[in-house]
Amino acid sequence: MTIKCIAVDDEPLALDIIMDYISRVPFLKLMRTFKDGISVLEYLSANTVDLIFLDIEMGGLTGTQLLKTLQKKPKVIMTTAYRKYAVDAFDLDVTDYLLKPFSFERFLKAVEKACNLIADPHKDPALPENQKDFIFVKSGYKMLKVNLKDIIYIEGLSEYIIIKTTASNIITLQSFKNIEKILPESQFIRIHKSYMIAIDKIDSIEGQCVVIAKKELPIGDKYKKRFFEVISLLRESR
Repeated sequence: MTIKCIAVDDEPLALDIIMDYISRVPFLKLMRTFKDGISVLEYLSANTVDLIFLDIEMGGLTGTQLLKTLQKKPKVIMTTAYRKYAVDAFDLDVTDYLLKPFSFERFLKAVEKACNLIADPHKDPALPENQKDFIFVKSGYKMLKVNLKDIIYIEGLSEYIIIKTTASNIITLQSFKNIEKILPESQFIRIHKSYMIAIDKIDSIEGQCVVIAKKELPIGDKYKKRFFEVISLLRESR
């Protein structure tokens, strides 16, 4: 399969990097490069592509404004030096969100997600085929079955963790490192040294906090980049 793509960035160095990365991927075919959004609109009015690498902050028409004007959108991988646009990317249903400077490995990961969606538009690449529905944790003298859909968030307290569920709080003697290994990444994400949350239970994101179950949980600097990358991948069910 060949994926036809274009790259849009008003910074020559950034555009050169994207072009270099594209040239290393055999199934990517770079059709054109652009330095402004208006030229992209003109091109797409007469041509079709599968994928756009799109900068956000550009003179004239910004990347987000460009996407809002497109009636039929190709898959889009946003590229930007600013983390603040992650929520915008989520709202605009982009495939991935690359924060500059990004490595070729990170670029390739984004391209693979786009490739999977182009090959199978109905597949959600964030969900593995064999998704487990529950885990067992030791609490006191019992092994408790915990349904993943019931977990709201997990809080770390020294050597213990508290699993906050829709029904109760479960205290178990284990580390965050261990619980991270058994929880699927597609459903849970670490946002702070003391908190891991269920992504689908998020009520809102306000500044540097996640509001979940009417509680504000801080987003730690160490986990901020990964958190907003994941949020940018989520798409509302159609």
